[in-house]
Amino acid sequence: MPTIRISSSAGAYDVHCAFGSLRRAGSLLSRLKDVTGVYILASPTVWSYCGRGVMRALARHKPLKIILFDDSESSKDLQTIEALTRQLVLAGADRRAAIISVGGGVVGDVAGFAAASYLRGVRLIHIPTTLVAQVDSSIGGKTGVNLAEGKNLVGAFYPPKVVVTDPELLLTLPHREYRSGLYEVIKYALIADLQLFMFLERRMLALLRRDADALAWVIARCIRIKADVVARDEREGGLREILNFGHTLGHALEAATKYRRFRHGEAIAWGMIYATLLGVATDRFKEADATRFIRLIASVGPLPRLSGIRASQLRSILAGDKKSRGGKIRWVMPRRIGKVEWGVELPWTLVSRTFAALPPFAGTSN
Repeated sequence: MPTIRISSSAGAYDVHCAFGSLRRAGSLLSRLKDVTGVYILASPTVWSYCGRGVMRALARHKPLKIILFDDSESSKDLQTIEALTRQLVLAGADRRAAIISVGGGVVGDVAGFAAASYLRGVRLIHIPTTLVAQVDSSIGGKTGVNLAEGKNLVGAFYPPKVVVTDPELLLTLPHREYRSGLYEVIKYALIADLQLFMFLERRMLALLRRDADALAWVIARCIRIKADVVARDEREGGLREILNFGHTLGHALEAATKYRRFRHGEAIAWGMIYATLLGVATDRFKEADATRFIRLIASVGPLPRLSGIRASQLRSILAGDKKSRGGKIRWVMPRRIGKVEWGVELPWTLVSRTFAALPPFAGTSN
């Protein structure tokens, strides 16, 4: 089974990444010493799909408590953290407890922040069940929730003890949710890996069909890219900002539509298209590369439309982005396929004008 080591200031941890790895979750958990209770955090929908398999894998561990909560982006807030941590108190969780997040990015972010906060920190294990979570959000230790003013504005860096990444869990994922994850895969290709980019150009149809070999190769490749980045910049002091390519506008689109129109990856896809156009407009990115990149995004499928969203209503959201400095928006910009720069400040006139050029690319997702 491929095992990828992630460096962290709190101690290194392993990502176990292979088809069937879920069945080893119980033995991996047994490596943690003196666990007094296991508390699984998941959503009702995710649990209906994979709960039986998780329970079989963890059958030897007692006591075992299941806590279900709404994993919609609109419920990713401090009220949910309060509710979950109170349930942990009532369930008798102590400092030797282990919290296991089973789900996508929202579940991982919320469960991670709950684990970081409860009794000032209990052990955390991730079992990611979406493509976005498997290639991105379960790795690197970022946890957090949203405020009305913006996404992920309250949180902590809190790495897990282990991540169990089983691509088999993706086979039951709804197609739109699965496609949403492919946009994050494309992000990794653009920011750091020309070889991955060329693979996606050749094998996108196989990935859309969830071909096992293509999936296994892509997931491991993305994990290794992120492992390298977070090892060099764990707390986003510089280099790690490249992982936010497309996220500055993407997060603003999610907030502006109250997290109801876009899947996360879809919003990021729009953000990447937008950053690409900014790159061309500022002579950072060649038009031929931009065309190639946008064509790859389009090959995944249509995106929700941007109708009714104006640059003016995004301005305050963008200024409040956690990566901004002194209210100034900092962009991650493409230089060539496989290379980006971060911390770029641009005049609002260019930002606004470029946003107005986006609607012609729109489609209709389903």
